[in-house]
Amino acid sequence: MTAVWFVHGNIADGSGDNPFPADVCVSDDVITQIGRAPADAATVELDGMLLTPGLIDAHVHLGLSSPIRAQFGFQLSIAELAADIFANAGHALDAGFTTLRDTGGIDRGVVEVLEKGKVRGPRVLSCGPVQCQTGGHGYYGAAWEPTEMWESHHLPGLVALSLMSGNADELRRNVRESFRRGATFLKLCVTGGVVGGHDHLGDTQFTVEEIAVAVEEARARGTYVTVHAHNNAGIRNAVLAGVRCIEHGTDIDEPTAELMSEHDVALVPTFAVINQLMDVESMDLDAATRDRVSGVRERMAAALKTARSAGVRIGLGTDLIGPHQERRGEELRLRAELESPMQALVSATRDNADILGIGDSVGMIRVGMRADLVGWRKDPLEDASVFADPNMAALVVKAGRIMKGDAR
Repeated sequence: MTAVWFVHGNIADGSGDNPFPADVCVSDDVITQIGRAPADAATVELDGMLLTPGLIDAHVHLGLSSPIRAQFGFQLSIAELAADIFANAGHALDAGFTTLRDTGGIDRGVVEVLEKGKVRGPRVLSCGPVQCQTGGHGYYGAAWEPTEMWESHHLPGLVALSLMSGNADELRRNVRESFRRGATFLKLCVTGGVVGGHDHLGDTQFTVEEIAVAVEEARARGTYVTVHAHNNAGIRNAVLAGVRCIEHGTDIDEPTAELMSEHDVALVPTFAVINQLMDVESMDLDAATRDRVSGVRERMAAALKTARSAGVRIGLGTDLIGPHQERRGEELRLRAELESPMQALVSATRDNADILGIGDSVGMIRVGMRADLVGWRKDPLEDASVFADPNMAALVVKAGRIMKGDAR
């Protein structure tokens, strides 16, 4: 094994402890030592940079990387859709994100191309298409179009936005199909959403019994279910059905937060997308979207505080859509305003890794962990706006390989 030492940096290891000066030895793709490099070691000079674990985005939609109205109107070529997906994957890596959890939209082919290194990007965990109730959130076909035509818009190997289920049997068939096509976890929509076609935020979708079918199928494969959910009724249904995680959680109240904590159900809030959706013109969205998103940020911030007080595990996700996803680290800046830069970092590293079920290999700078590292030109714990600027991620290492930055 070839050992390389990253030297003369300060380490914020993902635990929440104060940074400390140390060198990090990487052999192949694993961290093998943390201490001081021997005099004759092969080194990469950090020049006092803060070294953090590679960031993790727990709520990504690479399959929605093109102008939204044009994509939903099926006006774009497969080549353009693919180009936009892989461009955003590269942007994520350059912003310091070495792992993404894609919560609906890409097909297995995208994951495999990234795994093989044919294009630059983070590693990706994918649920494949989102599981949606017939006529619920996640369906963007025309009102006159029969539901069964929706899947004809999928592009095998590239994009499959969602699958529609009218009952528990259809849901079981669809989740089994998703696993067959390479999903490593499941995502359901159990309430309406902000960028909705035929639904409202207050809607609840799928029954407890239906959600439990997906949980049963996921557990049979050693994995889990996460759910898109804004209102308390939908969240409580999902918790009682046995899901692992809630995405968004906009209106979580104290009783719901206590229920989540009791069942060890995590929360992944998503603030960056709210700011993004307010600019409906640049996002090429219907003006009604601005009305739907009004007040969501304030309510989500209150839900974050309530969940934290109840002891809920809280991760971090961006939920960015469209072609402008270069500043993925904006989510950490926004979270730092509500909590602290260190808490934002921990949520984006150790806590996200634990929620995703990969905390034994990524999310912290520890001996035996995979060597996912980011070196920052300025200290983001002193100024969280550094997280939001991809140019501040001077060095990005994924599984021991320098993906951005010049080794010296």
